[in-house]
Amino acid sequence: MRPLSLRNRELLNLLAVGLLTVTGFASVYLASQEVPEFSTASLSYAAFFFALFLTAHLALRVALPSADPYLLPIAGLLTAIGLTMIYRIEPDRALRQGVWVVVGVVLLAGLLFFLRDHRALDRIKYTLGIAAIVFLALPAVPGLGTTINGATLWVHIGPLTFQPGEFAKVFLVVFLAGYLRDNREMLSMGIGRYGLPSPKHFGPLLVIWGGAMLVLVQTKDFGGGLLYFSIFLAMVYIATARWPYVVIGLVMFALGAWGVYQIAPHIADRISIWLDPWADPYEQGYQLVQSIYAIAGGGLFGQGLGRGVLITDAGTTYIPYLETDFIYSAIAQELGLAGAAALITLYLVFVYRGFRIAMQADDGFSKLLAAGLTSALAIQAFIIIGGVSGLIPLTGITLPFVSYGGSSIVANFVLLGLLLIVSNHVNRGAER
Repeated sequence: MRPLSLRNRELLNLLAVGLLTVTGFASVYLASQEVPEFSTASLSYAAFFFALFLTAHLALRVALPSADPYLLPIAGLLTAIGLTMIYRIEPDRALRQGVWVVVGVVLLAGLLFFLRDHRALDRIKYTLGIAAIVFLALPAVPGLGTTINGATLWVHIGPLTFQPGEFAKVFLVVFLAGYLRDNREMLSMGIGRYGLPSPKHFGPLLVIWGGAMLVLVQTKDFGGGLLYFSIFLAMVYIATARWPYVVIGLVMFALGAWGVYQIAPHIADRISIWLDPWADPYEQGYQLVQSIYAIAGGGLFGQGLGRGVLITDAGTTYIPYLETDFIYSAIAQELGLAGAAALITLYLVFVYRGFRIAMQADDGFSKLLAAGLTSALAIQAFIIIGGVSGLIPLTGITLPFVSYGGSSIVANFVLLGLLLIVSNHVNRGAER
């Protein structure tokens, strides 16, 4: 029997994702009815979702026939879980999220057709590095930025509201991949007794990183600072395999965290809440305490989709910003430890596929780009899951592909598209 082609394997996985999506939406709808009665109206979300990802599959079949067959179905399942939970929490927001998923898939398809070779990005790496700083600085511009929960992350331009830091993440990874590829030998060799690099080779990295950190201090975005610093440190270590960079980076992070702790009251409050959320469980510690209760209340297999204790009698959520910052808590409440662990496993499989692409790449830029994009998604997922479970302080960033938010969805589809393009290049090289 002939083995399935990559694209046929992808199609079968998408069919399984479609069936799971139908089951999820139907379960949420039936649980919301006083008298359970099946309706095809709730399945329109699932049908729309499957048609959308089938379109993405067809684009891949035409543009990138050798791309990895598992990345798109994993991203589709994560997106389906997010849409199902948002529909359960607030159906109107699920409709808006669906619109942003359409935008993300359209942008993904455009990227597949118009950027056949990701190595073209290497020629504009400095432009993208500067663009990352500009995007991070936009919320600090008077009249554009909006402050929520002490952090200035959002930009309002006319009717459009978006979070530019999500796109800066991708730009920064491309810049680091190109620059580290060009200078990895000098950075790996180093000079002096401790093997530190010369300012000539390490200076531009520090300028880009320092600019990003200064902007994040200005906007008081602790989560973004942690994310970008972690991506920077991970990619430098991947490129050089030198532990002194890790030590120096951790010291710099500790000093920076202490400085931000001193100047940003809301960061100090988050640290205090993390250390002892039960000191003020009805005010400052309310979100984290309710999140821990929701996760614990799910038990092993959860309360069932649509049956968790998430919505008050007044129609509000027990945990503020449930569909954005705390959607993992909602999933753990309704699907239990098994469902929450399955969600983490999806991220682990995505990360495995991404690093596998990086290991099989035959050029430095492709290796670093695939590893950087994968690290960015993995670190972001860890930060938000660690925050809502009390492992690290709350940060307020989104769970990739799952949380409500247009900027996050679109940026993560761009990240997915770049990984698929790299994988197509890698697999075609292996076939040759």
